[in-house]
Amino acid sequence: MAEWQAREEMVSLGASFFQRGYATGSAGNLSLLLPDGTLLATPTGSCLGELQADRLSKVTLSGEWISGDKPSKEVSFHRALYQHNPACKAVVHLHCTYLTALSCLQGLDTENAIKPFTPYVVMRVGQIPVVPYYRPGDPRLAEDLAKLAPAYKAFLLANHGPVVTGESLREAANNTEEMEDAAKLIFTLGDRPIRYLTEDEIAELRS
Repeated sequence: MAEWQAREEMVSLGASFFQRGYATGSAGNLSLLLPDGTLLATPTGSCLGELQADRLSKVTLSGEWISGDKPSKEVSFHRALYQHNPACKAVVHLHCTYLTALSCLQGLDTENAIKPFTPYVVMRVGQIPVVPYYRPGDPRLAEDLAKLAPAYKAFLLANHGPVVTGESLREAANNTEEMEDAAKLIFTLGDRPIRYLTEDEIAELRS
């Protein structure tokens, strides 16, 4: 994909997230890896619904700001994911309602925030570890994600929201939406007993 196409895709996806209520205000950030090894990211303080292709931040994987508006302080954890998972070509981080609400609950399984009860999160995302709470921009967040990056596609930041990777920006977006729908189902079901998938059923989905 040419760089201009990547820029247009990011602008279009940001607008779609904003229009459908997955993002509000200036919350959340997106990035994608370009063929030359640099990355495009949404600028600091930007609204996903109002991105401009020529103002997207362009940075190196080492953190050097090349062009565009100043990058978000959270680009550090995006860089960590690219550096430690060669399959990662795009990152979506949103403060979408249900996943963020889930991230605020006590007693979550830190190894897998969404216990399998529908096939699709298992098939498309896999396990979703919970990363401890750090203030936005804290370097320890990037350090923790770097350790987890080789083994997982998606993460839930405690009291913050999801971080989802993909081999394309579209894949990362689709996986984020799949997770948000699963979190919505959790709150919709409430205290009703859930029939979780059995180990055999999960293994069949992964085979």
